[in-house]
Amino acid sequence: MKNLRTPLILFVFSYLLAISCSVSYKFNDASIDYSKVKSIAITDFQNRATLVYPPLAEYFSEHIRDVFSKQTRLTQVRRDGDLSLEGEIVEYSLQPLSIGADALAAETRLTITVRVRFANDVKPSEDFERSFSANRTFPSTSTLTDVQDQLMQEITEELVDNIYNATVANW
Repeated sequence: MKNLRTPLILFVFSYLLAISCSVSYKFNDASIDYSKVKSIAITDFQNRATLVYPPLAEYFSEHIRDVFSKQTRLTQVRRDGDLSLEGEIVEYSLQPLSIGADALAAETRLTITVRVRFANDVKPSEDFERSFSANRTFPSTSTLTDVQDQLMQEITEELVDNIYNATVANW
């Protein structure tokens, strides 16, 4: 019985050790050659959408600056950075979804689209101009004014993450 006890204890111990260990990766670090790239210029993103939500432009501009500030060692400058990021909010729209039996929308989708121009003076082959879009759906039991701030924050976070990944994280 003693011969079975030792391997059983070792097995249980090894199993518990294996399931308690976890590896965590956080992919927010930029793949920037800091010996060559030292600064970034991020201009204010103007709201050029047909439907304008006034706080969006300022909130978006500040959020994208914050992300680059916290996740890179780049110095933010007003102009003439080694990297530059500019653009505008081109869409802020509502679309009714899943029409119910009463011919009214059961859900509505809020979509925000941002056009971005990115320039890398050190490596011009990475320059691009493209649009990024994200959306959230909310039930018709809520009004836009009830959910607008929360949805704007969620969508902005997704858009900024996508822009960050496309510019300096090379994802």
